[in-house]
Amino acid sequence: MKKALIAVSFGTSYPETRAKNIEVIENRLAETFPEYDVFRAFTSTMVIKKIKKEEGNIIPTVAELLPQLAAKGYQEVYVQPLHIIPGIEYSKAMHQAYAFHGQFKKIKVGKPLLTSFEDYQVVINWLADLAQDLPAEEALVLMGHGSQHSAFTTYACLDHMLLNKPIYVCAVESYPEITSVIQRLQAANYQKIHLYPLMLVAGDHATNDMASTEPDSWKSQLEAVDFEVSAHLKGMGEATAIQDLFIDHAQEMLSEKGEVDG
Repeated sequence: MKKALIAVSFGTSYPETRAKNIEVIENRLAETFPEYDVFRAFTSTMVIKKIKKEEGNIIPTVAELLPQLAAKGYQEVYVQPLHIIPGIEYSKAMHQAYAFHGQFKKIKVGKPLLTSFEDYQVVINWLADLAQDLPAEEALVLMGHGSQHSAFTTYACLDHMLLNKPIYVCAVESYPEITSVIQRLQAANYQKIHLYPLMLVAGDHATNDMASTEPDSWKSQLEAVDFEVSAHLKGMGEATAIQDLFIDHAQEMLSEKGEVDG
């Protein structure tokens, strides 16, 4: 019986970070689950169009990929999201998969990175390791994407769970906002801030909204109030601990605990 495992993410048009953060997880999925054929899908049609225009490569959405797999004789399909929160993009992938309910012998969808309390603990431990050698006057600030989905609360929850650590979480498009975090950083008398993306890849948001010299970038906003800033363009997908958590979610899905079961 032919079985497919789809690794679906928002995607990125930056080839280098795509290889470091997405391809590396796809390769680990293939190595960990050799009985499944691993496929790539993106949820961002904007990213898909840009890659097609600039590179000539066509990356499908889940909805586009599933008919192709059915035509090739796959009977079981498992979809492992590489999204960070259970927000709009995750919901999009899940609903696209659910639309094919009954067209395969089995179709299941796994969980995004931050789903359970245990997931938060894994990410907090990873962040604590990232910050363990920082001098007392330095702190980490993580840039999440943010969302209009109710799952935007994921960022505030993670930030709250990090209150006793020199680690702060904010979001580009929702709450917590960088302005409120700057006030907390000033109150804590930090001198140097390390910026990291709380995203699978260090793509457009990390490059432009976080690390650029544009006046409204997070780096510029922090420097404007006299913080020394170091921006790290390194996506979460590069971290072994984060890769391991996605593998664990895939294992859970494959062991009869997925979100969607056809």
